[in-house]
Amino acid sequence: MKKKEDKKKDLEALRQDLERLKNLFVTGYEKLRVDQDFELRKVVRGAGGRYRVIKNNLAEKASEGTPAEQVLKGLRGMTSLAYTDGDPVALAKALTAYAKANPTFTFKAGLVEGRAIDVKSISDLATMPGKEEIFARLLYMINAPAQRLATAIGAVGRNLAVVVDQGVKESKFQA
Repeated sequence: MKKKEDKKKDLEALRQDLERLKNLFVTGYEKLRVDQDFELRKVVRGAGGRYRVIKNNLAEKASEGTPAEQVLKGLRGMTSLAYTDGDPVALAKALTAYAKANPTFTFKAGLVEGRAIDVKSISDLATMPGKEEIFARLLYMINAPAQRLATAIGAVGRNLAVVVDQGVKESKFQA
């Protein structure tokens, strides 16, 4: 059993994490085997996140006064947290894919960019494209008109060169 000082340290460490977090997924992991838990942790790390099993009372106390307070109140059952400072879409996709493969892993709530979301919103988030894909699409849309303009300007010179070349070949020009 932990000493009171150790419990206070755990509470303070969790509070510090919750104060700086913007993206958090509260999950249930009942009936997961050790190998499944190991695989889950590997999936979360691969998506750029961190995974932590917590006690419900500890989470509720640590979340007081933080943005995560609303999603960590009144938790029941076995609870874990998956969180990231990076792309929440990547973590949501990874967790949703894992949940499909392991039905005992469930979502309870989430916090994205400091706003609480429900379970349905997590699955909606998982279907969105990631940040890199959105940036690539945006850059393509910005670049496409300039590319078309450059092609059109280049086409005029190219067409003129073709006409002059054919005229020279067919001896249409008098010197």
